[in-house]
Amino acid sequence: MTSHDTAPTGGPRSIESRPSLTPDQTEAVLTLLAEAARTDGQQAVSEQGRLQLRGGERAGVRHLLLTLDGTLVGYAQLEDTDPVEAPAAELVVHPAHRGHGHGRALGTALLAESGKRLRVWAHGGHSAARHLSQVLGLTLFRELRQMRRSLTDFDPPEPVLPEGITVRTFVPGKDDAAWLAVNAQAFAHHPEQGSLTQRDLDDRKAEPWFDPSGFFLAERGGELIGFHWTKVHEAERLGEVYVLGVRPGAQGGGLGKALTTIGLRHLAGRGLPTAMLYVDADNKAAVNVYERLGFTTHEVDLMYRTET
Repeated sequence: MTSHDTAPTGGPRSIESRPSLTPDQTEAVLTLLAEAARTDGQQAVSEQGRLQLRGGERAGVRHLLLTLDGTLVGYAQLEDTDPVEAPAAELVVHPAHRGHGHGRALGTALLAESGKRLRVWAHGGHSAARHLSQVLGLTLFRELRQMRRSLTDFDPPEPVLPEGITVRTFVPGKDDAAWLAVNAQAFAHHPEQGSLTQRDLDDRKAEPWFDPSGFFLAERGGELIGFHWTKVHEAERLGEVYVLGVRPGAQGGGLGKALTTIGLRHLAGRGLPTAMLYVDADNKAAVNVYERLGFTTHEVDLMYRTET
C-alpha cells in the first residue's frame, strides 16, 4: 500500500507499507536509525524491531517507509502478533526533517493500517513524542523503566541457591527448546517476551554480542526452571540484565535473587563499569528487588494507545 500527499515543505511525500524490506531499504532504514540515535541519545526502534528489518517477511509485521522527493526521511514498524492487545508500533523521523508533519503522517498511516487499534512506543518519553500522541488521540498506557547501577563498587556475597538447584551456562542448539518453553511460561503475562520463537532466538544468537558464557541456566534434577541471560553493550561499556525468568511454581526461595547476583558478578568480572536493565514501572515487586540491589531509574520509555 502506498499513499501520496504534499508535505508542508512543498515536496511530494509518499508512505509505502511493505511486508518486508529489500537489502537496500534495510540499510537505508538502519542508517536513518543511526542518525536519529546520534541526535536523540537512544534508539527509536527496539532491538526486536531492528532484528525484524532483516530476514524477509515475518508474520504480522509491516514496514512503513516515508520518502520525500524519493529520499527516506521516516520509518515506522507495525507488529500485529499479540492475540489480545492492539498492534504495537515504533516510528522515527530523520532529525533534519522534523517539525514538518512527517511524524503525524506516519502516525496517521499507522492508525489506518491498524484499523485505529494501536499502541505506540516513545523511547525516552521525549516531549515531541508526547505531543504527537496527543495529536493522534492516544493516551498513556505503559511506562518501562531503564534502571542502572555501578559495578565498580559491586561486591555481593556468594549467591545462595535453593536446595537441589544447580547453575550452568547455555549450550546453543542443545538448550534452545527447553529455554523457549520456560521463557514462554515465565513471561506468559508479557507477550513481547513470552512469544519469542526459535527464529527470534536464532536472530539473537547470530548477533555479535551473543555470548553463551553469560547465559545462565538454573536446573533442578536436570530440568530447566530459571535463567539469567546477560548482554554486553561493548560500545557503551554497559552490561545488561537482558532477560531474567523463573518458571511458575519455582518462584520464591531466593532463586531470582541468586540468578541476578550470578549475572551481575559475571558482568562485573568483565570489567564493565555499569549494569542496566528494563522493568515495567507497575511491577512493584521487581522494582523493589532491583532498588534493593542498588539500581536507580536512568530513563523511561512510554507506550501510548488508542482508547479501547
